Amino acid sequence: MTAALAGRLVGRLALITGASRGLGAAAALAFAAEGAHCVLVARTVGGLEALDDKIKALGGTATLVPLDVTDSPGIDRLGAALHERFGRLDVLLANAGILGGLSPIGHIEPKLFEQIMAVNVTANWRLIRSLDPLLRASDAGRAIFVTSGIARRVVPYWSAYAASKAALDMLVGVYAAEIAHTQVRANLYNPGPMPTGMRSEAFPGEDQATLPPLEAHAEGLIRLALPSCTMNGQWIAGDEALHR
Repeated sequence: MTAALAGRLVGRLALITGASRGLGAAAALAFAAEGAHCVLVARTVGGLEALDDKIKALGGTATLVPLDVTDSPGIDRLGAALHERFGRLDVLLANAGILGGLSPIGHIEPKLFEQIMAVNVTANWRLIRSLDPLLRASDAGRAIFVTSGIARRVVPYWSAYAASKAALDMLVGVYAAEIAHTQVRANLYNPGPMPTGMRSEAFPGEDQATLPPLEAHAEGLIRLALPSCTMNGQWIAGDEALHR
């Protein structure tokens, strides 16, 4: 598992969900460039393979895991496979999420509401349930969960997504309290506006060239992944991560 590159994450094992595009892909490239071996989880095989090519071009290494995060037995199998192969997990970046569209509360289809909760909340609980023992087996397990500022605001038509992120915030906060006596640290990361497909779904017609590039989040996420990070249970905006 020794990485070809010399960097701050050499010898670390990092699992990233939603890794095939957007923030997940940018984070994977940043982690790999710092020497981490990245376990890349996403539904899109083609996207994972394209990202793997980029990581190899950097001299880094990755393991590809085509998996839908709502496949709960699959998450459990992933934890078991990581235990068998590596015996630990150093970094979890729980990035996968969906918007599910914007609509008045009464107009949301039950199946869609359930899907939003399944991806944004339940999948993260299953990740914690499956991977917590592996994070504890690390000398400095670090868990980072991607949240949103909408979780702390009341905005019409954002009910399902906002509720899912608010639930995630509480879930991670409680988890952080439960692991405070261990070497594991768990934090929430709010990247803010990003040039992603989800953002264009929410704001069609917006000029995404005016938004900060995805690479702007690399340093903040790396710092949260380092063994030297002592924060726990914090809700961190993207630019704040660079100053903590």
